[in-house]
Amino acid sequence: MALREDFESAGNWLFRWRSYLPLLVVGIFLLALKDYDYLGQNKTWDHYWEIGCLIVGFFGLLIRILTIGYTPKGTSGRNTKKQVAESLNTKGIYSVVRNPLYLGNYFMGLGIALVGHLWWLALIFTLLFWLYYERIIFAEEAFLRNKFGDVYMDWADKTPIFIPKLSQYEASNVEFSLRNVLKREHDGFFALISTFLIMETFAKYSMKSAFVFYDWWMGLLGVGFVVWLVLRLLKKHTSLLKVKGR
Repeated sequence: MALREDFESAGNWLFRWRSYLPLLVVGIFLLALKDYDYLGQNKTWDHYWEIGCLIVGFFGLLIRILTIGYTPKGTSGRNTKKQVAESLNTKGIYSVVRNPLYLGNYFMGLGIALVGHLWWLALIFTLLFWLYYERIIFAEEAFLRNKFGDVYMDWADKTPIFIPKLSQYEASNVEFSLRNVLKREHDGFFALISTFLIMETFAKYSMKSAFVFYDWWMGLLGVGFVVWLVLRLLKKHTSLLKVKGR
């Protein structure tokens, strides 16, 4: 198989399982916590660092929210199992970067990688992320190039793959839909909180050889679970989160 076809085949396979395979990276994160200690051996500094990591993670979630909130039905970026696109989305956040959802995923993962305050762990995550998504992006772009031809190429020529070019922003043709966000992002929201708690728990266990649960972490997890459960039930059993044209 030629390298191009190999990349495309691998990218399509990784694309299909992209919601699950990154969980393997969490195992690497947990192993890196075996020698965990407070940042600067100061508990207060460590708490501030944790808050900063949460901010980085939620910044990534915010990018996804802004992407999904303005994404109309039938455009690239809505597919979950295979390459599907009825039209090409080039407005809103897609006018400044071609892969905003993956950019959001990067910051969500980076926030988690930073919990151990190990520079090399963040570097390893960044390298693994790029190798992983490089093939997915290759397969996606091959599909879009074949489907939309010059329209896609004109957009790709001026729009960066991953680092946004904010100066060329063009407003979206559709209004922001909070219901669409709630319908699609409740799993990612709860997964982010849960993974942070797992990292925090393993970090403290490596220090004290005992499981320690802080009230504010448990409170955040509790609120996150209730929000997730309510939105999950609304999505499965009602039409409240359905939006025409999304």
